[in-house]
Amino acid sequence: MPGAAGDSTALDTGYVEVHVTTPDGPTAARLARLLVEERLAACVQVLPGVTSVYRWDGAVETADEHLLLVKTTAAAFQAIRERIGSEHPYDTPEVLALPVVAVAPGYAAWLSASVDAGPGRGSPPSSEDLP
Repeated sequence: MPGAAGDSTALDTGYVEVHVTTPDGPTAARLARLLVEERLAACVQVLPGVTSVYRWDGAVETADEHLLLVKTTAAAFQAIRERIGSEHPYDTPEVLALPVVAVAPGYAAWLSASVDAGPGRGSPPSSEDLP
């Protein structure tokens, strides 16, 4: 099965999908738009109707949430984590990056062109950025 553990065809593409849960639709929409407007993400899909069951402060809790699926580069992850941390209403928001091991070339080109992880955005400066 392609992509299975031990499969040597899985690659580190430099892209990630970041999962972020939010308490409601307005928060989800605001964060999704913020990430795309700031060029930290090429696309953010908002999935409503997610039920999360989790342990918090020693108790098992259940919450209705919205899930953001953030399409971005690995280089932008740190900036996304910081931005979500500063804007999210939760004390400990989920900001979970999953590696993309394969991607269509056209989608990869669009994603790279849409995300600006440049200096100060989680990636080291290129030689063109140095004095």
